[in-house]
Amino acid sequence: MNTVIEYESPITRKFNAVVEILEKYEYDSSRLITILQLVQEEYRYLPKEVLPYIATALNMPIAEVYGVATFYAHFSLEAKGKYVVKVCNGTACHVKGSMPIVDALYKKLNLTKEQTTTPDMMFTVETVSCLGACGLAPVMVVNEKVFGEVTPEKISEIIDDYLENKEA
Repeated sequence: MNTVIEYESPITRKFNAVVEILEKYEYDSSRLITILQLVQEEYRYLPKEVLPYIATALNMPIAEVYGVATFYAHFSLEAKGKYVVKVCNGTACHVKGSMPIVDALYKKLNLTKEQTTTPDMMFTVETVSCLGACGLAPVMVVNEKVFGEVTPEKISEIIDDYLENKEA
């Protein structure tokens, strides 16, 4: 008896997720931002290979889809780590020392301004204009978890907790 074993690669599985998202929103081009948000949630970024497919499926010019994907700061065309670390550099945070926190993160994770994602895709470090928590300045967010009154000395402990999956 010949048995055929079906194999679905991780890429195919993820691409199938894009199809499911498009189907869920009935290929409605007016839902482009929602569709892109869900695709980014699936991949942790918007793969350039997927955008032409979305444009074709929604019967939209590829330039319009790229335009939306590149206009909004929320979207990223580059892969991000499992843990996205955002350090506020707004006025209150900057005055209270946010940049030494960024420097401590770069040192701990062996990153630079040019390379902000670790090679193992665990961490991405970003500076943002405001996180809306000035009373906790300086503020850092890891995915959705907020850390207030952060100091460079606290960085090692916070990152180690994530490395040990205590905060996963």
